[in-house]
Amino acid sequence: MRAWLRDNQVKLLLVLLGLCAGVAFGQEPEKEPAAIVELGAAPGRSLSGGGWSAGPTVAVEVTPVENWLELELGVTAAFGHGSSEWSTDLLFKKPWKLSKKVEFMIGVGPEWIHSRQNGMGSNAGGVEAVLDFMYWPSAKRRFGWYVEPGYDYRFGRGHEQSIGVSGGLLIAIR
Repeated sequence: MRAWLRDNQVKLLLVLLGLCAGVAFGQEPEKEPAAIVELGAAPGRSLSGGGWSAGPTVAVEVTPVENWLELELGVTAAFGHGSSEWSTDLLFKKPWKLSKKVEFMIGVGPEWIHSRQNGMGSNAGGVEAVLDFMYWPSAKRRFGWYVEPGYDYRFGRGHEQSIGVSGGLLIAIR
């Protein structure tokens, strides 16, 4: 029994060394970017009777724990009929690589909303949940596209709820 175990351990060690040698002498492994910048547009609809709004959005995403956690800090401006809103969010996302070109993430996090309607301003905290789809057309992953549908719930007066989708350009910062 011991001889059989030693033989199999030696075989396992040789296989592992072969795999490591393939990585060491093969292509350089794909480097993750230091950050990803998202530039896009974000139309949305209030579920509480506020109507439609749209505006620009910008975010920066970093990966503190590979394949487990991505952090996204973003700012969105939304302009509707007689109103404006600025929201800042911090999303905690779980990533999955579906292929070399496609990634999917589920995220949730807090947000701060400053809105102005009919000359009166208000501030409120809230929570946001998103699904994030990223497409990188080239193997170098310098530029790509994203679509991010989301749901917002405001803790302030009225407990406003809204849905929206942001989409646009991804820029990898190396």
